[in-house]
Amino acid sequence: MPQTVFPWRGGNRFQLLIDGEQFFPRLLAAIDAARSQVELELYLVEAGVCAEQLVDCLCRAAARGVPVRCLFDAFGCRRLGSRLSTRLRLAGVQLRLYNPISWRHGVRNLYRDHRKLLLVDQQLAWVGGAGATDDFWLPASAVSRWHELMVEVAGPAVVDWQILFEREWEACVDTCAWRPFIRPLAHLPARPLSGEGLGRVAYADAQQHRDILRSLLRNLGHARQRIWLATPYFLPSWRVRKALRKAAQRGVDVRLLLSGRLTDHGPVRFAGQRYYPRLLKSGVRIFEYQPRFMHLKAVLVDDWVSIGSCNFDHWTLRFNLEANIEALDPGLTTALAASFENDFALSREITLDDWFARPLAMRISQRLWGWLDRLVVNLMDRWR
Repeated sequence: MPQTVFPWRGGNRFQLLIDGEQFFPRLLAAIDAARSQVELELYLVEAGVCAEQLVDCLCRAAARGVPVRCLFDAFGCRRLGSRLSTRLRLAGVQLRLYNPISWRHGVRNLYRDHRKLLLVDQQLAWVGGAGATDDFWLPASAVSRWHELMVEVAGPAVVDWQILFEREWEACVDTCAWRPFIRPLAHLPARPLSGEGLGRVAYADAQQHRDILRSLLRNLGHARQRIWLATPYFLPSWRVRKALRKAAQRGVDVRLLLSGRLTDHGPVRFAGQRYYPRLLKSGVRIFEYQPRFMHLKAVLVDDWVSIGSCNFDHWTLRFNLEANIEALDPGLTTALAASFENDFALSREITLDDWFARPLAMRISQRLWGWLDRLVVNLMDRWR
């Protein structure tokens, strides 16, 4: 069985791509140039201009004789439609769905494949938080409706991304074997000193394997200068909240970049806002992004970077397959820091004065959705 904890590997090349205008044309061009292999793992795939162009590229690759495999989450791709899925299959694209929805499955329906990964010719990988919908990229639009990041990876780490994809592909060979058994996590690889091209694959496999969370907590605990964390759905575990507060109290520059009023899940935003006052009192700075929906998931702790699909919320860590690229590469660190700085400038900083001055309707929404979130978490803990 492949190793369950991926090591740090040197000699990689990383490029940070901001928003669909940057990363989708590169993804499509790479698929069009593929000669030996294309593998795509996605959660959100919906019929539209973006999905149409992606399907066109995948079908052209298959027509050239390139083996093309697509692993889509059955719930996330429910709006793909039969026309596009039939086109893929007729073109020779192998399509498998993760955990098909069925009333017989009960709670098992909650388990989802939330990863976003493209592999081309065993030489290039793209990982991040984007799906194939018009919200992430609409060619005729100058700016995407959703703000997102992807990382282009070349080098030895691509092999590990390939292993991760292959493991899940084989697990989904039929509807009854949709999740591989992973041995419990034994340890994390020792963190090396920062160096050009250093990176590793971190992932979450529902409740079995959580090195993506263990790695975050380790870095939060050792932070000395800064912790900048971006997530659209701020429902972190108590351990993450505690680590953020403790870091701020010892003088670390802790900033949270969160979604503002433009969000696709308003109740989740209200539920997460109940954590604001204690964090603010500890010295954590909170920024709500204003121009559009902020969907990216990224963490910058000193010079350590983690970017991918994981929101680090309690829902994700109980039910979702997730994958992030971690790096100690100075170039990627600098690029992500610049992206954060730009986003902070486009955000509204929330202060304690703002919190105490919030309108009654917001107080009611925060209390209601916060209570429901606590109820669900308690029920999940009992069920587990």
